Amino acid sequence: MQSSTSLTAVAEVFLCAAEAQKQEKLAALLRDLRSALAIGRYDDVAALLKRVALPTLDYTTAQGLHRARNELRGKVLSSPQRIRLAVTGSFTTKQLVPLIDLYLFAAGVDAEVFEGDYGLFRQDILDPRSDLYNFAPQVIFLATGWRDLAHRPVLSHAPFEVANVIAAEQSDWCRLWQLAHQETGCQIIQNNFVLPACRPLANHEMRQSGSLSRYIASMNESLAVAAPPFVTIHDVEHLAACWGRWKWDDPRFVHQAKLPCSPECLPDYAHSIASIIAAQLGLAKKCLVLDLDNTLWGGVVGDDGWGGIRLGQTDPEGEAFMAFQQYAKSLRHRGVLLAVCSKNDENNAREVFEKHSEMVLRLDDIACFMANWDDKATNLRRIAQELNIGTNSLVFVDDNPAERALVRQLLPEVAVPEMPSDVADYIQAIDRHRYFQTLSIESEDLRRTEYYRADAIRRDAQTSAAGIEEFLVSLDMVAQIGPVTNDTLSRSAQLIQRSNQFNLTTRRRTPAELAAMLQDESWITRTVTLSDRFGDNGLISVILARVCPDALEIDTWVMSCRVLKRTVQQFVLNHFCDLVRQRGLGRIRGEYIPTAKNGLVREHYASLGFAPVAGADGERTLWDLVITDSWQEATTYIRKETNA
Repeated sequence: MQSSTSLTAVAEVFLCAAEAQKQEKLAALLRDLRSALAIGRYDDVAALLKRVALPTLDYTTAQGLHRARNELRGKVLSSPQRIRLAVTGSFTTKQLVPLIDLYLFAAGVDAEVFEGDYGLFRQDILDPRSDLYNFAPQVIFLATGWRDLAHRPVLSHAPFEVANVIAAEQSDWCRLWQLAHQETGCQIIQNNFVLPACRPLANHEMRQSGSLSRYIASMNESLAVAAPPFVTIHDVEHLAACWGRWKWDDPRFVHQAKLPCSPECLPDYAHSIASIIAAQLGLAKKCLVLDLDNTLWGGVVGDDGWGGIRLGQTDPEGEAFMAFQQYAKSLRHRGVLLAVCSKNDENNAREVFEKHSEMVLRLDDIACFMANWDDKATNLRRIAQELNIGTNSLVFVDDNPAERALVRQLLPEVAVPEMPSDVADYIQAIDRHRYFQTLSIESEDLRRTEYYRADAIRRDAQTSAAGIEEFLVSLDMVAQIGPVTNDTLSRSAQLIQRSNQFNLTTRRRTPAELAAMLQDESWITRTVTLSDRFGDNGLISVILARVCPDALEIDTWVMSCRVLKRTVQQFVLNHFCDLVRQRGLGRIRGEYIPTAKNGLVREHYASLGFAPVAGADGERTLWDLVITDSWQEATTYIRKETNA
């Protein structure tokens, strides 16, 4: 019988194989995969697919892996997230849709897919009785291209005339978005437009306001600005530029097969779409964990000393290491956490960050620094614990293939990209996986490392305090609580999508759903921001509740685990009890739906004084808190500032 260990070994051999040996190793992998399917090892096959479904696959291999994915439908024991995805567009999508499904499966998403007929995306959206709307999608992907632009300028148009054409075209797309959103309340992913490879005006193409390339570039900018929170613009133009526009927009496939691009580009295209959908479901990675020696610099600091490592402007390799650090720092600036995981003497390792003049990364950039002689898997668990995130939120980068193999074996949920031998290729090796896909950049993202470093200071303060009450009083906490607004909608959706541990129901509310709630008087939405003497924690909690005839029913309650045990829950409860009394309701009803990750809040409602309600189905539990005139506020150490 094929063992899960041997499947893991086969996957590792495939991942580590040199390019010339890939096809041979792939054949062995597919043989073992089929054998495992034949004897019913479905979960092992699923784990293998998740490991090897990479955006770098060739088209034939990706299609072969999708056939195996199809055989797993309804047979995998684990419970992935589920989504109804509609794909409708102006080109043939039959080759693209299976690959989107494969990459969603690899990300932990089981997709039920509706595929619109060729070229009928406008009819699908404009007809309220269309099959698209009968499917009731949660996400619609508009698979369109520049040939779908209905309004076109001519070369003789003055700039103001071109601006009028752009406005008319933008209006048409906005109308389609609004119609689809009104009918379904769904999220929409809309392609931008690939600039044509041919340039009739040669080098003057981008200077002439009425040229096709200049017009398409202006339309892309216009749509990016006009897109509401429920629309994500998919940057297919960037994909085409990376592949090369002649290769992407190959006339043979465009005219004969009506494909959006040449087949060899389809896996990358599908992975890009899948990464956006996975990010909407809160499945993007959160932390880049970096080895040090020969990963952030050349050489071994313990042997060479901080002055002897290869880093800086003195040679090409040193410049490449600096470029890689600059890439990591740019990720940190947009909200990705950086951590260090190195087998090293800690003092030697820190000395490089403190003393080397050409280090781009400094200790202030690192949210968690783990340098010792323990194995990397153990240290990765410690990093996840210290940062209060799951190990499945980590991306581990190490130049050593043995260390990568160990982590893949012991922590298969950690993303471990295969790293090239040349440091100049490090950035591409990580970036092409889209681990840190994002739909929006909020102020909290830009300050995330500050938040985690302030948390470390708070932990030190707690250790020195005589007791928990003294510590909480010393924090001098102040919170604002008020409705979700247009300004906080994206961040609220982001927190709902990313929160796994403190998440009572794990309902992944999208920006589109939140926007609809803001217009519905039967919903109460609240956000909580928290600050203390050590700094601002940002927006740390979102609560969504429905007003019923005799109760306020909490649909969604999420909170950042960084603020656990600071009486935020009690603060929120007091606020909602006041709302219940103001509205003349008798009780608050809470709901808990257990998942593999939210055991932390299993006793949440019980700890707040709620009583269990009989009759809940399955593991789902319901809880009631009856609000009487004699009800006493819960103890909290947070002062309130109301923003509504």
